[in-house]
Amino acid sequence: MSLISVKQHVQRGQFSEGISLALVLLNQKENDTELLYLVAVCHRYLRQFDEACKTLGNLLNILPYYARAHQELGHNRYAQAQLSPALESYLQAVKYNPTLVASWQRIAELSSNEEQQKTAALNLDYLNKLPRALQSVSSFIYEEKLDKAEKLCRHFLTEHPKHIEAMRLLAKIAEKHNVLDDAEFLLEICAMQEPNNHWVQFDYVHVLNRRQKFELAYQKAVLLSDSLPEDTTTRLTLANQQAAVGRYSEAIKQYHELSEIDPANPLIQLLLGHTYKTVGQHHDAISAYKAAITIDPLLCDAYWSLANLKTYTFNFELLTQMEKISKEKTLRPEAAIQLQFALGKAYEDKHDYQKSFNHYQHGNQLKRASIDYKPEIMNDNFMLQKKFFKKEVANRLKAYGHGSKDPIFILGLPRTGSTLIEQILSSHSLIDGTLELPNIMAYVQELNGRKYKNTSGRYPKILSSLEPTIFQEFGERYISETQVHRLQAPYFTDKMPNNFRHIGFIKSILPNAKIIDTRRAPMSCCFSVFKQLFAEGQEFSYSFDDIVAYYDGYLELMEHWHRIYPGEILTIDYETMVSQPTETIDQLFQYLELDAERSCYNFHNTKRAVRTASSEQVRQPINQKGNEQWKNFEPYLDQLKEALQL
Repeated sequence: MSLISVKQHVQRGQFSEGISLALVLLNQKENDTELLYLVAVCHRYLRQFDEACKTLGNLLNILPYYARAHQELGHNRYAQAQLSPALESYLQAVKYNPTLVASWQRIAELSSNEEQQKTAALNLDYLNKLPRALQSVSSFIYEEKLDKAEKLCRHFLTEHPKHIEAMRLLAKIAEKHNVLDDAEFLLEICAMQEPNNHWVQFDYVHVLNRRQKFELAYQKAVLLSDSLPEDTTTRLTLANQQAAVGRYSEAIKQYHELSEIDPANPLIQLLLGHTYKTVGQHHDAISAYKAAITIDPLLCDAYWSLANLKTYTFNFELLTQMEKISKEKTLRPEAAIQLQFALGKAYEDKHDYQKSFNHYQHGNQLKRASIDYKPEIMNDNFMLQKKFFKKEVANRLKAYGHGSKDPIFILGLPRTGSTLIEQILSSHSLIDGTLELPNIMAYVQELNGRKYKNTSGRYPKILSSLEPTIFQEFGERYISETQVHRLQAPYFTDKMPNNFRHIGFIKSILPNAKIIDTRRAPMSCCFSVFKQLFAEGQEFSYSFDDIVAYYDGYLELMEHWHRIYPGEILTIDYETMVSQPTETIDQLFQYLELDAERSCYNFHNTKRAVRTASSEQVRQPINQKGNEQWKNFEPYLDQLKEALQL
């Protein structure tokens, strides 16, 4: 007896037998969602609608965003002439899986909303033109059955190797797997073969943006906008890319125009808020985030964005609303995570530290369950760096690199004051502040080649087999590719924290680069990381055990780099920075071999874009408010203390 046997009964129309067998199997596996779904289908065909709806209710309690269950609920309601509830179910189904043809057909039939009818017609037109195999591929993608989707898509491509939509779907699968180089390569081929395929162009811009190839993404977005000047999705894509390349005033203007065209779209207000935050227009950012919440109270990203300003305090009304929404069973995991972190910050501001910690902990547990982070693999990466970069090897490779003195790398763990250091440095007339640049990480991925789970990559040992000229070329490439983020200053910052893992590679391709390592007291550092929901990356940060393992690995690796490159790395302690700012700023510029300017001591007055979580904090004078905030939560941090051996 198996799930396959139940499916066979359903296919033969043996619905009573299917229910009987499924119930036997459910005794062994009580919450099997596929079995529950099939039981509900059988009940509907037997016109046992109450039993079907009861089963679907149980199923949706277990898996609230199961699209086919919502569609099945719609079918039951439709069969009972409950047309308005049926439409609601069908709309919920396509929200979670827009490849469900039956749901779109019912929406087209039942909805009196012109926009919903238009959307249904467009989706039906697209899906009906897709080969059946690719319909299944697309559905599997939305159901997160990526292995099935990839296997079926690749099989289809062996028979239809130039099928553009199949290649586009394979690129989507690659992106879901975070194999962004494959996704980019596939979409580039699609774009070359069908330059007027707008779906391909949208996806291409999106993947380029995710790879932080902002200038190229912007150029492609401009071309897309030129070909579809009145299309709101195209204009929104362009606005996003304008913001990505620093054309903030253009992006803000575009968002405002779009909000007038489509006032019911909360995403526009959310993105507008992000842009206002980046350029330091704090009150405008708050207004935009609140406008997004007004349009869609379930847009949890907006609550988290308010919390992530670090200076905003939730009022009673919003806090009550957030608590109510947190009990919604239909929240997607990402939304639930965002809301838990927002509630953590809200209660922290109200000094209710037990409630705050409970929400932070719940948010971290949800996030940790949603990612595939393996601390042993990270530890292995640290060991490989120490094993390869011995003194003799490091000195030999340094001789090959590009001689530029332009870059200043600010690195270390997140939430250790790196944004503050960057703000101070970028207040100097000779230094441009840029972003957390992805270039070094991209070069490492390139050198590593395709790496599968439980296998070792080629990096860093591949460096020993490279021609000396390759190191010079990597250095020149870095200087060239980062130019888009710079203005006219001779020096610039790169604040990607994870670059600490690759100091050996950095010194091999850019031996004259300055490196600043930011540190913070262990409890302050680790708990601050635990409280932060990162946009992406930093997968180590969602459990105390993972955080401490990463923290210890960081300390050991930095100790190794200091031995290999003595006197070439400056360590700045956050607590010393806030208690002795003048002396620390003097130390910074002595290391950089530059004279400090008055503006560097008044860094909070510097007007520049800041994209990190500390954007509002670095626009204030140095204060000690952030020191030892963990002590407010001390009764709940025994596990962290024990892991840190404090």
